[in-house]
Amino acid sequence: MFEKQKIPALVSIGLFTFMSTLDGSIVNVALPTIARELAIPLSQATWVVTIYLVIISGLIVLFGRLGDLLGKTTIFRYGMMIFTIGSLLSGINLGLPFLLFARSFQAIGASMTMSNSFGITSTLFPPNQRARAMSIIAMFVSLGSIAGPAIGGLILSIANWSYIFWINVPIGAIAFWVGNRYLPKEKPLGTLSEVDWLGACQLLMTMLLFFLGMNSGQSIGWHHILVWLLLLLSGLTFASFIWQEKHSPSPLLNLHIFDNHTFGVSVVLSAMFFTVNAYVNILTPFYLQNFRGWSAGMAGIIMMSIPASMFVFAPISGILSDRYNKEIITLIGISGLIVSQIGFLIFGQATPIWLIVTILLFTGMSAGIFQSPNSALVMASVNKQYLGIAGSINALGRNVAFVFGNIFATTILFLLMSRQAGHRVATYDPQHPSLFMTAMHNSLYFSLTLSIVAWLLTAKRLFQTKKSS
Repeated sequence: MFEKQKIPALVSIGLFTFMSTLDGSIVNVALPTIARELAIPLSQATWVVTIYLVIISGLIVLFGRLGDLLGKTTIFRYGMMIFTIGSLLSGINLGLPFLLFARSFQAIGASMTMSNSFGITSTLFPPNQRARAMSIIAMFVSLGSIAGPAIGGLILSIANWSYIFWINVPIGAIAFWVGNRYLPKEKPLGTLSEVDWLGACQLLMTMLLFFLGMNSGQSIGWHHILVWLLLLLSGLTFASFIWQEKHSPSPLLNLHIFDNHTFGVSVVLSAMFFTVNAYVNILTPFYLQNFRGWSAGMAGIIMMSIPASMFVFAPISGILSDRYNKEIITLIGISGLIVSQIGFLIFGQATPIWLIVTILLFTGMSAGIFQSPNSALVMASVNKQYLGIAGSINALGRNVAFVFGNIFATTILFLLMSRQAGHRVATYDPQHPSLFMTAMHNSLYFSLTLSIVAWLLTAKRLFQTKKSS
């Protein structure tokens, strides 16, 4: 098992992972309350979530690079402090502009911790313990997902929305104290002059334009020229970023890291896996609340089956991955994902609740089995000087996957409903529930196909690894 002196450091990393997960789910629950108390439309309130995601995605690679140059622990410590201060500021009700500023500040801290957590874990633990250590972090993610809606609902029932941010302050202070004492000390391996600041600005602009384009597509329709202009500009900015990285003497992202087949495939698999998970996490509440007519509270309890199952199976997967072939464990996880996607196809008007919960538990089990060994493979496939970048790329892939999953799910669903109805449908129609059910089943073929492609990539990676050994 782990050395005793390393456990507090792992707990410190886990606490901030818990907070970032908790923060996302709590804020989603509180959006209607925030919109009402700030007297703003809900469409504006959603920027409280969106700006957080944009800043994290735009800066996460930069802070991964800074971690490799200045020390992953150093960046992580500053990130803990900034996130905690940002949480304090976010709870101060000075209107929407100040809240968006505070959330941006909080997101900077989150990106600093998120980009270096895997790198620190990989430094702390040897390869034969790495998957178990990462499974502990996955457990904190599951706890945040489970606790978020419940804690958010409790806070909003007894206090105002400010406390959904302020709850992070005491937890952050404790995690900072533990981390400052027990996280490993590192010497800088470089200087700020080695950072490709132009590349960092290009990547931030790419993410900003991408998120604006995707959000605009959902709000004003994908036929609008503004949507495609934003996405085109995002693509052009990303192309200029790639050109810059190829020609920079000290690139932000050394593209040669993708020459390692295991690294590239593992990152792609992670993105595909979490796209599918985000996809079903969006569609299932529509089914439970709108189609089946269950309350939001009941739907929330049922949906908790996924993170609860992840919490149980993540440590089991970590232990098995450190003892046996990690690639086989990831293949088992993706096999479970395919089975769960087939299970979603049988959802209907009379599907018993025990069967729904079983399929959701299977979904969480698959995620718990897959995540730790795949992350360990990502970190084990690069040299030590690239651990920060590797961890940040892996985290960026998950963030972008979350966006793709959400947008693909709703876009494909409503496009299929519109085609059936013969006119544009942008919400659930209680007068024609069959429109939703047919569209949901047909849209799930996309996530099933993506799961099968991920399985084939995993099997190919396993075969090539065995062939070369």
